[in-house]
Amino acid sequence: MTLKYYQDNAQTFFDGTVNVDMSSLYETFTRHLVPGARVLDAGCGSGRDAKAFKEMGYQVEAFDASSAMVELAREHTGLPVQLMTFADVEWKEEFDGIWCCASLLHVPAVELPGVMRRLADALKPGGVWYVSFKHGDGEREVDGRRFTDMDEMGLRALLQYIPGIDVVEMWMSRDRRPQKDEAWINGILRKALSRILKN
Repeated sequence: MTLKYYQDNAQTFFDGTVNVDMSSLYETFTRHLVPGARVLDAGCGSGRDAKAFKEMGYQVEAFDASSAMVELAREHTGLPVQLMTFADVEWKEEFDGIWCCASLLHVPAVELPGVMRRLADALKPGGVWYVSFKHGDGEREVDGRRFTDMDEMGLRALLQYIPGIDVVEMWMSRDRRPQKDEAWINGILRKALSRILKN
């Protein structure tokens, strides 16, 4: 359902998001990264953020589940954006940073712990992870897209299922797109440098 929306509306979505100024969010994320760090843009949409990170000198991998969005993102970024879903993520400790801007919010709540564990596994120890959700509580469908909304309590509860991931900061923001005035919950997460293995 959500995938069909992006297939059918890829160009409209691209046009509406590609030029949004996200610089303050980039700064919050990249201050935790070393120069040349490896970054994964998971659910990259238009490729706007992947392109920005590439231009900052990071090594960027990006993927999206919509083939139409992937084509547009490849063209926009010049990167070999992959066609895949969160369920296809199999990297192990490969990325210094993972960027999930308005992408995890389409995952059904029941699937979120598993998806986030896969992403956590892809992050190097000490790596940083940005996530954002529309602010709220529960699941809903709007114009052919499904959303899992989160508030701070919900996000913290979800992270109980993801071992070794800690909250660095969490904050509220307003939508940066014109004609949109939605509240978002943002989180910067970090993977623990080492885990104490218990026998």
